[in-house]
Amino acid sequence: MDDSPARGRPRSETARRAVLDAALELCQEGGYQALTMKAIAETAGVGRQTVYRWWPAKQDVLIDALRDLRLRASEHLDPDSGDTLEDLRTLLTATFALANRLTGKALVGLMAEAQHDPDLSHRLQATVIGPRRHALRLVLARGVERGELAERVPLDLAVDFAFGTMWYRLISHHAPVDDELADQISAALATLLRPLPGVSESG
Repeated sequence: MDDSPARGRPRSETARRAVLDAALELCQEGGYQALTMKAIAETAGVGRQTVYRWWPAKQDVLIDALRDLRLRASEHLDPDSGDTLEDLRTLLTATFALANRLTGKALVGLMAEAQHDPDLSHRLQATVIGPRRHALRLVLARGVERGELAERVPLDLAVDFAFGTMWYRLISHHAPVDDELADQISAALATLLRPLPGVSESG
């Protein structure tokens, strides 16, 4: 279409970004159930027909918003400083900060909706959850390659531990998802995957 951001029209890109930002902000303020396409359009300062032309429903807006935000924050969500523990802290701190400030209610709402919508579940895994898991697993795998960590448990299980804790707290609200939790999980993963004295990964 002639107003697609990919065609390089600044006004369309500005409007697209305004819609994505508005969707996340409104969802975080009022919750997933209260979010409407009308409110997104009004907050973004665009016509409702513009929003519907690009996205058929609010979950589509939110998935694009979460994917766009991950790309913008890639420096912190895909770190590689050469220090595995520092990279763990950087990734988890950035992820948890975004969940607190902007993405938490969108993630929980989409996950709930996906329980009875297989297509949405697939898209959520492919565009949002999968890349986050991959980024954390990559940090852990690099740590194993450097000898800083040892795969004493499957790395996928270690990833489940880290993000499973985040999800449980986001859903239950029994404890915060914050910098302290990022430090605690990083330390726990370092302990869980600590190389045994005198034993190398190569045997």
